[in-house]
Amino acid sequence: MPAWSAVAPGTDLSTHARVLSRVHDAVLAGGRPPVRPRRVVERSWSRVLGLGMDPDRPRPRDPLPADAVQARRRTSGLEAVVDELRQVLVGVAEASHGLVVVTDADGVVLWRDGSAATRRHADRLGFAEGATWTEAAVGTNAIGTALAEAAPVQLFSAEHFEAAQHPWYCSAAPVHSPVTGELLGVVDVSGPALTLHPAIGALVETSVRLAETGLWRRHEQHLDRLRRAAGPVLGTARGPLLLVDDDGWVAARSGVAAGARVAVPRAGRPLAVAGLGLCTPERLGEGWLLRPAEARAPVSAELDLTAAPVLRVRGGDGSWSAGLTRRQAQVLALVAAAGPAGLDAAALGRALFGDDGHVVAARAEVSRLRRVVGDLVALAPYRLAGGVALTVTGGGA
Repeated sequence: MPAWSAVAPGTDLSTHARVLSRVHDAVLAGGRPPVRPRRVVERSWSRVLGLGMDPDRPRPRDPLPADAVQARRRTSGLEAVVDELRQVLVGVAEASHGLVVVTDADGVVLWRDGSAATRRHADRLGFAEGATWTEAAVGTNAIGTALAEAAPVQLFSAEHFEAAQHPWYCSAAPVHSPVTGELLGVVDVSGPALTLHPAIGALVETSVRLAETGLWRRHEQHLDRLRRAAGPVLGTARGPLLLVDDDGWVAARSGVAAGARVAVPRAGRPLAVAGLGLCTPERLGEGWLLRPAEARAPVSAELDLTAAPVLRVRGGDGSWSAGLTRRQAQVLALVAAAGPAGLDAAALGRALFGDDGHVVAARAEVSRLRRVVGDLVALAPYRLAGGVALTVTGGGA
């Protein structure tokens, strides 16, 4: 039984539901409950009450039209594994009069399967494809609370905020991309409260692990396609190199001992890679080729402060430009002026703020700058990357 289960094995569900109803009524009326709600429930009720929601007056459900749902399915990242989720969960859900629901990262219901009778009850509740089941939309519920808590959640009966949801249980767990780590959506099993089985939570956890494994398997197949497509280029290339995908995962390597992943490549942005040094990513099919900058022309950059700061960069792989804030321009100019020795965070903080109390702020400023200029600025200490020459025109930063 998962640690996040709402009900311990052997619990009399009818009795527990009556106790929770008294807890719900007492807490929301500002009284003293017979027992304290679980902490995850307390936190959720507090958030929902802060939104001014009324447990006896459900907010209207306005499901998206079918074409919008279909568009969200295609972009959710879960369409490739939804059939695997169904295979694991739907049979159990139908046998126990439950539903299997898959949402996207916004809490919008994209797929719903299970018992026909329970689907009809869910329709009356607004628990339908296209509906949004966040806490802000429908109060405390396993889907919305799992999104808010970034963790699996099981709710039983009156742990739901809306009184109309008290006849239900729901068990939900987030699904993340094993490639990028981003939240893709939530898998939920819901049904009549008094049919809750202790194994439901474990089954939801298992289905999420299987879905994430399936997504990773498809990613490995994508890397294999990259390798095959780039074979002729890789076979004739000289010197050390890496072939990576759009998320920085390494599909092939030659002459360099690299890890499984590098930073995310961006067109024209220099990228520092252990064993290769400074690289400018080159598009190759659906991937990126990373080779040492030393094998090509050096990088020259101009920080133009004539008006709003602009950085212009030229190198053997072309040129690009980017607008900077005044603070970003100031940080870049200070780093360049420090020369090869560079600056540590304390020294940069003193230069920016005039005292020793802004080390964390200085690090944050460099982080924001590197989101724009990439690895033109190297770390530990902060300095221009090797092979990069910067001139400042139009005044001081």
